[in-house]
Amino acid sequence: MSGREVWRISRAGSLERLRRMAEPLPNPAPGEARVRVLAVGLNFADLFACLGLYSATPKGAFVPGLEFAGVVEALGPTADASMLHPGDRVFGLTRFGGYATALNMDVRFLHPNPGGWEFAEAAAFPVQGLTAWYALLELGGLKRGAAVLLHSAAGGVGLNALQILAAHDARIVATVGNRTKRDMLIERFGLSPDQIIVRDRRDFGRQFDGALTALGLDGVDLVLDAVAGPYFRPAYDRLRPEGRMVVYGAADLMPKGSWPDYVRLALRYLRRPRLDPLQMIAQNKSVMAFNLIWLWGQADRLPRAYDQLSRFVQRPPFIGRRFSFAEAPAALRYLQSGESVGKVVLEV
Repeated sequence: MSGREVWRISRAGSLERLRRMAEPLPNPAPGEARVRVLAVGLNFADLFACLGLYSATPKGAFVPGLEFAGVVEALGPTADASMLHPGDRVFGLTRFGGYATALNMDVRFLHPNPGGWEFAEAAAFPVQGLTAWYALLELGGLKRGAAVLLHSAAGGVGLNALQILAAHDARIVATVGNRTKRDMLIERFGLSPDQIIVRDRRDFGRQFDGALTALGLDGVDLVLDAVAGPYFRPAYDRLRPEGRMVVYGAADLMPKGSWPDYVRLALRYLRRPRLDPLQMIAQNKSVMAFNLIWLWGQADRLPRAYDQLSRFVQRPPFIGRRFSFAEAPAALRYLQSGESVGKVVLEV
């Protein structure tokens, strides 16, 4: 038995309920390793879970957090000693519980840190790297030279996706939420101004047409959408035959405050896009959606996923902002603001 600190929320519904507390941590169970956590990656799913807007949110009190990096401290009985040893630097996935200074994890969900990566960089990688992999390669069927609309290109998933797309010589139209993010993509990632859209919810169709014309395109083969809202339909309408639209989020529904504004959410929900399957048949288009939480029942697929990612994503994640572990509520509010670029990370 050892001790740890966690950020625990008494029940979903408000960020104001998040509290830092000390608690005991039992010895690792069979097949587990105890990891001393040194960095935690933040995700929009953490916010949606705390606000009670995430379908996989646990009932009652829970510790948020889906990814972390740290050092193996001990192995439980029957844990495969050929895989891990005390002192190993690892990152991992956890179905909630990541906002902690230590945790016990099934060793199947742990992976060695890439050589030379900081703990913060390793903690920033698994959720958003795997999201980009699954969306582009597993569902999107990405082909060399494809034309792709990439929403939220300056976020964690977007920056991983850019590396995968570059390796496939894709022609990219990228969207961002503000001009600062646009400038970052130009300066740090070599995108041209013509291929980047600062989204305007009232004029996105015209913006998209302008970018397509500048790139000599008549449409796109693949859309990666984590925004939805008024940006969904213009993107769908510009999909070519055989095109695929992969939806993995709805940032347009993100509340602005510590409590959800249910009237605003209801109005946006009622205005959500609707498609006619019979028209989709005639147009030969597909819309697919996923939630990465399914991976916690698919641990045997993780080695192959990480292997594919390592072929395409070789630069460490871009850390846009670092907060101390004590600043978790402030870090979540910063992520919620929509101003973040790259990954937001807690450092222990």
